[in-house]
Amino acid sequence: MAKRKGLLFSLLYFMAEFWLSSQQVLRIGGIFETLENEPISVEELAFKFAVTNINRNRTLMPNTTLTYDIQRINLFDSFEASRRACDQLALGVGAVFGPSHSSSVSAVQSICNALEVPHIQTRWKHPSVDNKDSFYINLYPEYASISRAVLDIVQFYKWKTVTVVYEDATGLIRLQELIKAPSRYSIKIKIRQLPTGSKDARPLLKEMKKGKEFYVIFDCSYQTSADVLKQILSMGMMTEYYHFFFTTLDLFALDLEPYRYSGVNMTGFRLLNIDNPQVASVVERWAMEHMQAPSKTENGMMEGMMTTEAALMYDAVYMVAAASQRASQITVSSLQCHRHKPWRFGSRFMNMFKDAQWNGLTGQIIINKTDGLRKEFDLDVISLKEDGLEKTIAGNSRLNKVWKKIGVWNSQTGLNLTENNKDSSTNVTDSMANRTLIVTTILENPYVMYKKSDKPLYGNDRFEGYCLDLLKELSNILGFAYEVKLVSDGKYGAQNDKGEWNGMVRELIDHVADLAVAPLTITYVREKVIDFSKPFMTLGISILYHKPNGTNPGVFSFLNPLSPDIWMYVLLACLGVSCVLFVIARFTPYEWYNPHPCNPDSDVVENNFTLINSVWFGVGALMQQGSELMPKALSTRIVGGIWWFFTLIIISSYTANLAAFLTVERMDSPIDSADDLAKQTKIEYGAVRDGSTMTFFKKSKISTYEKMWAFMSSRKNTALVKNNREGIQRVLTTDYALLMESTSIEYISQRNCNLTQIGGLIDSKGYGVGTPIGSPYRDKVTIAILQLQEEGKLHMMKEKWWRGNGCPEEDSKEASALGVENIGGIFIVLAAGLVLSVFVAIGEFIYKSRKNLDIEEVSVGQCEWHNKY
Repeated sequence: MAKRKGLLFSLLYFMAEFWLSSQQVLRIGGIFETLENEPISVEELAFKFAVTNINRNRTLMPNTTLTYDIQRINLFDSFEASRRACDQLALGVGAVFGPSHSSSVSAVQSICNALEVPHIQTRWKHPSVDNKDSFYINLYPEYASISRAVLDIVQFYKWKTVTVVYEDATGLIRLQELIKAPSRYSIKIKIRQLPTGSKDARPLLKEMKKGKEFYVIFDCSYQTSADVLKQILSMGMMTEYYHFFFTTLDLFALDLEPYRYSGVNMTGFRLLNIDNPQVASVVERWAMEHMQAPSKTENGMMEGMMTTEAALMYDAVYMVAAASQRASQITVSSLQCHRHKPWRFGSRFMNMFKDAQWNGLTGQIIINKTDGLRKEFDLDVISLKEDGLEKTIAGNSRLNKVWKKIGVWNSQTGLNLTENNKDSSTNVTDSMANRTLIVTTILENPYVMYKKSDKPLYGNDRFEGYCLDLLKELSNILGFAYEVKLVSDGKYGAQNDKGEWNGMVRELIDHVADLAVAPLTITYVREKVIDFSKPFMTLGISILYHKPNGTNPGVFSFLNPLSPDIWMYVLLACLGVSCVLFVIARFTPYEWYNPHPCNPDSDVVENNFTLINSVWFGVGALMQQGSELMPKALSTRIVGGIWWFFTLIIISSYTANLAAFLTVERMDSPIDSADDLAKQTKIEYGAVRDGSTMTFFKKSKISTYEKMWAFMSSRKNTALVKNNREGIQRVLTTDYALLMESTSIEYISQRNCNLTQIGGLIDSKGYGVGTPIGSPYRDKVTIAILQLQEEGKLHMMKEKWWRGNGCPEEDSKEASALGVENIGGIFIVLAAGLVLSVFVAIGEFIYKSRKNLDIEEVSVGQCEWHNKY
C-alpha cells in the first residue's frame, strides 16, 4: 500500500514538472509613484487587475503565464525611478510600465532606449523635440488630436466668445489648436489660469460671472474639476445659460448627481467605450472587486468607477499580451544598466507591439509606428442630462442616468453627432419640467394688475391679467413653475447714449430673470441683446386722444349739406341762367307774340321773359315748383331743359345729405393723423419714456417721425411720460396726445368713452416673451405660444381682458325726431320771407300810390288848362 502511494505521488510530481516546463513565463515591470500615507494608485490596481484577468482567461495566452514586478517610488524622484528600473531589467522584464511624472518618465525612458526595452505610458506626456524615443509607447490619445476635437466642438456650437481656463502650462499645449483659432476663425478667446497656490477659484469665477463669460472650457484634472464644479454651484453659475466643457477624459466618472437638475450645459469627452457590452462587463467586475478599495469621494469620483487611466493601463497590459503571442520565440533575459548591452529581441518585440491591434476598453488601439503615439481613436461626446434616455447596459445604469452620448469624434473623420441628441426635441417639456423660473414683468393694464382682494395676497397671487393667464397656460404646457417679480426700475427697457440698457431688458441681460412676460415689443435693437419668442400679440403704434366735443346741428343746419362755395355757385348759376334766358328770349323771334290776337294787324308785340320773369323762372325750377312761364322757342327750351337737369342733381344731392346733417351729432377733431400732429405745435404729444414707442421715433428715418421726435426730445420733461397711466391722465386733463400701442388704446377706449384712437397704425410689430440670449427656453416657449394660438386660447384671453362695458356706437343710434334746434332755421327763413313780402307789399303800395297821385295831378292840370283855354 505504501509503495502504491509513493508511486502515485511520483507520477503526479513528474506530471506537474512536465506541465510547468511546458508553460512559458513573461514578466513585466511596473513602476508606480505614491505619496506617504496614500493608498495604492489606481494605475497599479488596474495593472494587477489586467494581469489577473489574462491569467484567469487562457484564450489570449494559453501557454504563457504573465507575472509582474512592481516597484513603488516617491513622487518627483527621478533617481529612484532610474534605480528601480535597472532592478527590474536585471530580473528580466519584457516591458516597463510607468512612472507618470515627467522627470521620472524621462529618466526611465533613457534607460529603456539604451537597453531596447519597450517603455509604456498611459498618461499624457509632451513629446520629445528630437523624437528619438524609439522604444516609447503611449496609449493616451495624442494631444494635437484632442486639441482639434475641442476646436470642432466650439465650431459646432457656434461659440463666438470662449473662455479657456487652464490648470498648468501643459494645458496651453493641449489646447494650442483652439488658441490659434482667432487668427483663422471669428472666435474671441479669453485665457485664464486657475489659482496655483490655492484651490479657491471663486474670485476667478466671480470675474467670469461679472464679465458674462457663458462659454467656458476647463483644462484640468478630474480632481480639480470636481472642486471647480462645487465652487461654480456656490457662485450661482450652475444655470442653463452657462455651457462648461471639460477636457479631462474622466468627467464621466465624477459624481455629478447634485448638478443634474440645475439645467447647466456640461459637455465632455469619454474615451472609455462603455457602449460595448464586453467593456461594460469588465467595468462592472472592476467596480465589484474594488468597492473595498480606498474611497475617492473626496475627489468627487463615484465609488468603484474605473477611470480612464485605469482603463488605459488595463489595455496596455493586454497589448503586451497580444504582442507576446505573435512573438512566441522571444525570450526575456536579464539586462544590466552599467553594461549597456541591449535586449537582443527588443526591436523585434517593439515592432510586434506596434503591429498589434486590440479592441480594448478605450476602443480600437492602433499605435503609430513612427513615434509610438496613439493617433487614431474615437472620443464619445457626452452631455449632462436630467433623465436617462439612453439605453442602459448592465452595470452602467449610473453612467447612463447622468450622461447622454450625443456624438462621436474620430481622429480621422472629425465630429459626427448621432441622432439621439434630437430625441429631446420631440417633447417640449424636457428642459423646463421641474424648474422654477424667475419672470420679470411690469404693471400695465390689462396685462399685469394688482388683484383686488379683502385678504392680503402673497407671491404670484398678488397679480392678475392677460400676462398672468398666458404664464399659466405656458406653465401647464411646459411643466415649469414660476415666480413673478416686478421690474425694479419700472421700465420696459431702452438703451442710453452709452449703450447701457435698463428695465426688463437689463434684467434679462444680467440673468436676474429667466423670462420677461409683459407687453414687451420685439424690436431690432432689443433682439441684438436678448432673444424673443414668436409674438403672442400683434399691434402697432397709434394716437390716443380725447374725443372731440360734439356739435349739435344748428338752426341753419339745413344749409350744411352743401358747402358755402356750392351755395354761392348755385346762386350765381341761377342768376347767370336767368340773364342768358332773358337775352336769348329777346333775341329769338319766336318768343314775341301779339297781345291782341283779335287784331292781327297790330304792330305791338310783347315778350313774357322780362328780366324779372327770367329770374322767377330759374327760381321756380330750382325750387322744383315750376312757373306759368313756358319757353316757346327751341333755344329757350334748351336753356330751360339744361337748367332743370342741373337743379335735379343739386336737389337730389342736397336731399340725400340733409337727413344725416339734421340727425347726427358731428365730431370736430383738430387732428386726424400723425401728419396733423407733426404739422402743429399747439397740441403737445409724446410717448412713454424708455419704451419701444419712444425708440421707434428716435431711430426712425422718416421725415414726419423725425420731426415728431425732434418735438418730443425738445420737451422731454413734459412730452415724455413715466408710464401709460400718467399719459392717460394727461390726455384726459390737458390738450395732450399720447403715442402708444394700439392694443392698449383699444383697452382704454373700451373703459373710458372720452378717449379714442386717432388715425390708423403708424407701424406694425408684436409682443413677445423675452429670454436671455442663448436661453434653452426660447424655442420651447415659441412652440407653446403657437399651440395656444392654434387652439384659439390667445384670442379668448384677449376677449376676456379687453371686453369692457363698451361705448355707444354712433352707427347704432336710432333716428330721433327732429326738433326746433334741427329745422328751426326753416321757420326763420319762412318768417323772414313773410316779413319781407309785407315790406315789399307796402313798398309796392306806396310806389303805386305815388305814381297814381302823379298821374291824377297831371290829369287835373291838363283839365284846368283845357278849361282855361
